Amino acid sequence: MEYSSGVFLFLSLPNTIIMLPVKYIIENKDLVIDRLKIKNMDASSIVEQIIRLDSERRELQHQLDRELGELKIISRQIGDLFKQGKAEEATLAKEHTVAIKESGRILKEKHQDIDGQLRELLIQLPNLPHESVPPGKGEEDNLEVKKSELPDFTGQSLKPHWELAASYDLIDFELGVKLTGAGFPVYKKQGAKLQRALISFFLDEGEAAGYEEVMPPIVVNEDSGFGTGQLPDKEGQMYHIGVDNLYLIPTAEVPVTNIYRDVILKRDEMPVKNIAYPPCFRREAGSWGSHVRGLNRLHQFDKVEIVQVRHPEESYKALDEMVAYVETLVQKLGLPYRILRLCGGDISFTSALTYDFEVFSAGQERWLEVSSVSNFVDFQANRLKLRFRDSESKKNITAHTLNGSALALPRILAAILENNQKDSYIEIPEVLQKYTGFDRIEKP
Repeated sequence: MEYSSGVFLFLSLPNTIIMLPVKYIIENKDLVIDRLKIKNMDASSIVEQIIRLDSERRELQHQLDRELGELKIISRQIGDLFKQGKAEEATLAKEHTVAIKESGRILKEKHQDIDGQLRELLIQLPNLPHESVPPGKGEEDNLEVKKSELPDFTGQSLKPHWELAASYDLIDFELGVKLTGAGFPVYKKQGAKLQRALISFFLDEGEAAGYEEVMPPIVVNEDSGFGTGQLPDKEGQMYHIGVDNLYLIPTAEVPVTNIYRDVILKRDEMPVKNIAYPPCFRREAGSWGSHVRGLNRLHQFDKVEIVQVRHPEESYKALDEMVAYVETLVQKLGLPYRILRLCGGDISFTSALTYDFEVFSAGQERWLEVSSVSNFVDFQANRLKLRFRDSESKKNITAHTLNGSALALPRILAAILENNQKDSYIEIPEVLQKYTGFDRIEKP
């Protein structure tokens, strides 16, 4: 499969902006409501409220402008009246300005209140999905666009990774519970080295592909969380440090993309391509059952993330490039995989179009998500006030942002252990051996 418009569709939507400009909502009311139905959201009520509040806001602004104009005229007249010796008339005029100022104060307060109401409504509207996003309620409705050939595991008695981790003394889940709680494993011995090897491999591959490495903080402020759309939408899934009002990052996407918050890039500084490895943290509230056992769903996990800032005309091409790049990683690790285009019910609040990568877990006999690659178009950039200076028009243009996991380590490690297990050892993928210093893990 080629990554071209024939598969990864470049169907055009008007540039979607979040928070969606009120002007855009008014002019494209039906389109906004229709597109958000794909994300299973009935936005008709919110849209109607936004249009009504904007009308009230504009009327208040007109009143403020009229009173300001009147105030300027009267102020000039007062000076003239004093010069003409008409002190009584001047005094009456001054008293009138006091009344106008009080009226203006009240109008301003009403204007600010409506602005606040508008903001609260606007942040409830998710990004408009791309036209290629299929309808659907959840992951079962995602569209498979590519699948590699599955190895033949017939007749093999394969163990899940948590059993392998115990028998080879690679990961201690119970010790993690003792130290912190469930979802915080302790990697040990060759398990720790394999984890470190994967991080180094992903970072080196990213550098070779033109990504510049950064090492961001693992805690961020509210502005950063809002800028990339985690706040307020995913507040309950983030660990909050109450004393300092900071949040542990759920992904490197948050701090790396926020590097460019309130920034106007030069055109020759684009495209921006960053890669970062930090530990990530998610509360994963409400997760339970066999599908979260072992490394399947953690509260702390390692992930290498790629982020791009692109010209609006290039962002879907960049999405294809990022998908193709992530595919090379799973191919080099020798893992069977499939690529899914997420449906409206599974795509994130912030994304316009997302592709998920899943690898096959032989020991569990199921697919495990290991990467999401998304184009946010100008959803995040508008929240971030991220612009670039066009060299020809000299205008500041809103950029597009993209990000992808490249890759998330826990399930990659699980699949490596499960898919490469032999009777008495586990094979290490060849591309990792220069990092691990060993080609197999023997039983202790």
